[in-house]
Amino acid sequence: MAALFQKNQGEDGNEWMSVSDLMAGLMVIFLFIAIAYIRPVAEKNEQITEIAQTFMENESRIYDALWDEFSGDLEAWDAELDRDSLTVRFRSPKVLFARNEASLTPQFESIIEDFFPRYLKVLGPYKTSIEEIRIEGHTSSEWRARSNDIDAYIGNMGLSQERTRAVLLKCLTLEDTQRHMAWVRPLLTANGLSSSRLVLNDEGVEDPVRSRRVEFRVRSVARTEIIRILEQVE
Repeated sequence: MAALFQKNQGEDGNEWMSVSDLMAGLMVIFLFIAIAYIRPVAEKNEQITEIAQTFMENESRIYDALWDEFSGDLEAWDAELDRDSLTVRFRSPKVLFARNEASLTPQFESIIEDFFPRYLKVLGPYKTSIEEIRIEGHTSSEWRARSNDIDAYIGNMGLSQERTRAVLLKCLTLEDTQRHMAWVRPLLTANGLSSSRLVLNDEGVEDPVRSRRVEFRVRSVARTEIIRILEQVE
């Protein structure tokens, strides 16, 4: 049997490749294929790592700038700044809107007039790394008496959308906003989310008061760029 795996000399002087030589040749081919595939993947991973690192550094700087600007106001506004999502969250429903109404209260209008121009001033240096500035409106799951879950969700969806549009209109019509309009308007969006993201208490039960809130959230271009790089690899 061993003789079958040796090189055999033919009449024309050519040699037939043994099984071991054939396997060695195939291994070399597979190695080149692997290198050809792994190299771009490694390069893309390096790009993703670099983008992620830059993103985290930008996030940290944005958070620090927001905190320096607003930390002294948050308690008076019943607001908070979430570090992980770079969200300024206004939590007092009585301050924001009248019950089941979409128009801003005079108190919330005053807060927006103070908050938003300063907010844009903080974000301005980072505008090239921002994909979206989201105004999000959130409600509780409560609705009219005897409403089913779907009717309540749809009703709250309409209400939350009207409220975020009212906040957006207020922000865009501020005199100070006009100086930043060229870069702000393409980024600023109004997003009514109904009761899709409820706030729960320590027992895991909905907190209807804290669920009614307005949030200003920054989204970075880093996520979109990473997805684009991954699609190129595929």
